[in-house]
Amino acid sequence: MTLDRRDFLAACSRAGITSALLPGILYTLASQAAEGQQQLVKGPPGHASAWDKITPEMLDQAAQLAGVGPFTAEQKKMMLEGLTRQRDGYAKIRALKLPNSVAPAFVFHPQPAAGATLPFATESGNRISRSSLWKPRTAEAAPARLEDLAFATVTELAGLLRARKITSVNLTKMYLARLKRYDPTLHFVITLTEDRAMAQAKKADEEIAAGKWRGPLHGIPWGAKDLLAVKGYPTTWGAGGFEHQVIDEDATVVQRLDAAGAVLVAKFTLGALAMGDKWFGGQTRNPWNPTQGSSGSSAGPASAVAAGCVGFAIGSETLGSISSPSTRCGDSGLRPTFGFVPRTGAMALSWTMDKLGPITRSAEDCALVLEAIYGPDGKDTSVYPATFHWNPNLNWKALRIGYIKSAFEPPKPQQPSAPPANESAEDKKKREERAARMQAMQGRRAYDRKFDLATLDKLKAMGVNLIPVELPELPYGSITPVLEAEAAAAFDELTMTGRDALLTEQTENDWPNTFRVARFYPAVEYIQAMRARTLAVQQMNALFEKVDVIVTPTFSEQLPVTNLTGHPALIVPNGLRGADAPPPLSTEVGSDENTGGPNTPVSITFLAGLYEDAKLAAFGRAYQEATGFQKLHPKLD
Repeated sequence: MTLDRRDFLAACSRAGITSALLPGILYTLASQAAEGQQQLVKGPPGHASAWDKITPEMLDQAAQLAGVGPFTAEQKKMMLEGLTRQRDGYAKIRALKLPNSVAPAFVFHPQPAAGATLPFATESGNRISRSSLWKPRTAEAAPARLEDLAFATVTELAGLLRARKITSVNLTKMYLARLKRYDPTLHFVITLTEDRAMAQAKKADEEIAAGKWRGPLHGIPWGAKDLLAVKGYPTTWGAGGFEHQVIDEDATVVQRLDAAGAVLVAKFTLGALAMGDKWFGGQTRNPWNPTQGSSGSSAGPASAVAAGCVGFAIGSETLGSISSPSTRCGDSGLRPTFGFVPRTGAMALSWTMDKLGPITRSAEDCALVLEAIYGPDGKDTSVYPATFHWNPNLNWKALRIGYIKSAFEPPKPQQPSAPPANESAEDKKKREERAARMQAMQGRRAYDRKFDLATLDKLKAMGVNLIPVELPELPYGSITPVLEAEAAAAFDELTMTGRDALLTEQTENDWPNTFRVARFYPAVEYIQAMRARTLAVQQMNALFEKVDVIVTPTFSEQLPVTNLTGHPALIVPNGLRGADAPPPLSTEVGSDENTGGPNTPVSITFLAGLYEDAKLAAFGRAYQEATGFQKLHPKLD
């Protein structure tokens, strides 16, 4: 069963966990009265006098929404002057027209306690040089047909490039041709950076020929999720209304990959403002089954890597945006520890949850890319000065491997609701449809569980002594609205001006409505949720004192938990569903329920302690060497 942010927010909404509301509701209620509407107005005409006077009756309504009170008449009388003053101050902040690039004056760090010793911490914070332990594989003869390398790993390509058995120029031309060939079907490109790419490829060949090899990414074509700024090209964020936005800088990650000699060939699709796989130009598709979406929001990077159209890509995750498309498309994705990779020049969605990371064809490739992009840049203050030491020869057999026991147990069967008395024919039909859908979903979960259990069996066969563990018990679903509150602040102008109508998706669970709802999230409740998040960080850190790596199904409770606590996750392919797999719930092209089915990939996820990303990748590499699932790729022609 796959999960992206839209699915998760829908589940949260059904559970009622987004109902906490903010004191600013008084502004909303007064604005509604002034405009005679039942929705958030597009914004004040410019001064507070445009708003109705706050009344005790409004305060009663606001208290109901915020879940506080009731207040006595005397209490309300005392509150009115302060609330009016508070509301009048909103306009002054809004008049600043804060751009998305301005972060709040606080920084989230997932360290469990002040002064805690974390892996590989350095006093200087300097990035270490490329590991001398990694060596390119012995380069065999290049294939007669260069396109036979389309699905090669970075490690394989690096060996051929360094030995000058292929050229970066020809490799870049090959990948550009594949991007142009398959984009009409898969819809993963927003902008080709062809001129930039050819200039970089030519320079790479010249440097390698002169003996100036920069490392394993030198001459490798790659693609960026289009929330990363690239000078001279649009940075669209996948969203209507931003199609022609140009940010005159290169994101730090782009700069670092340039320095590593990598060749940027394209800016790839993302769901509008990093939700799902639907963007202003359509829907990005799954190379294994192009009637399905590729999932999101790193939709284009995952699809293009799986289709053999780049050597690697950079995606981002806030709550599943590397995990979900990597699973759907059969890629290896590494969501780094929060604060490992600087986000300077990247679109902000949630300042305390956004993470940039590689999407590749192997765990080792993830490590090689992360090694090029991690570490402080002096601008993103959330980045912690930890080092990354990639050792492909790490003795993984010495690691303590845990597994989340409850996540591998069979799900409890859900029983359909009993028919009510005097049920109408229409209601009966809907109830029966829900029951059939529930049964189908249970069948899919039971089928996919076989792959999860096979992972445990394989690990035991590899000599791993699995240690059962459980996640700390905390109300994680009630903490996740901090994401929505931060996202609503990041894109407040869209809500206040009505430009949110330009976004492609407009359902209850899409950003426009989510932003409006989040306007009512109280500042006090946000802080309380962040305090609960501190407990989660501390308790997860205690768990990783008992084990080094945790094995878990990708789409389980760990996904929101580890995104909140900032722990790294490695998502790896775990086989293909067979011909006997339950069919998708819908066969409609692009439907959110058109997922899974025969010959589509499944995944498994490995977790590790904070800043233990290199150890995580080394264990993932060992698993892939034992299984070979990373070598599977779709047949596109």
